[in-house]
Amino acid sequence: MTKRAIKVLIPIAIVVILILIIYGSLTGTYNKMVMMDEGVKASWSQVENVYQRRYDLIPNLVETVKGYAAQEKDTFTAVTEARASAGGVMKISDEVLQDPAAFERFQKAQSELSSALQRLLVVTENYPDLKSNQNFLALQDQLEGTENRIAVERKRFNEQVKVYNTYIKQFPRMIIANMAGFNARPYFEASEGASTAPKVEF
Repeated sequence: MTKRAIKVLIPIAIVVILILIIYGSLTGTYNKMVMMDEGVKASWSQVENVYQRRYDLIPNLVETVKGYAAQEKDTFTAVTEARASAGGVMKISDEVLQDPAAFERFQKAQSELSSALQRLLVVTENYPDLKSNQNFLALQDQLEGTENRIAVERKRFNEQVKVYNTYIKQFPRMIIANMAGFNARPYFEASEGASTAPKVEF
């Protein structure tokens, strides 16, 4: 091989190596974004699962309380309406993570349902017979456990979102994220009065 051929091949080899390095880096970054995005979606599924569990408990809880406190119609109506409202946004896919307004509607509906449930549980204070009913006590325990799971899953979701958002916003990854359509995900935010823990013990 002549010196001239070697001089031509060296720059070509350097360019090919650079292209392979850049390609490998871009591929690795893209794949990591996909993996993190899937982690956020999986965490979101868990959030939906625990909200669905609470949603499913409500009819039994309301019916049990109704048997002892039929005159509390306004409270039952408020819980039923809040449940219906939350149900309207419950069956949504992870596409809600792409739409901050839809995510805010979801969070607001769940907050309203939490408030209505708290009012229902406060009403039961006036009915000693209800507080000793085994079915009610079991439902109350399930609801309390579900509320704890909701808090845990929301925290895990926010942690996943933080890692993902931080990763895609760092330079130069933000260029790849913008080109590939990876957008920042919204966080769950504490609702008003969240610093005061709801009292569900009797």
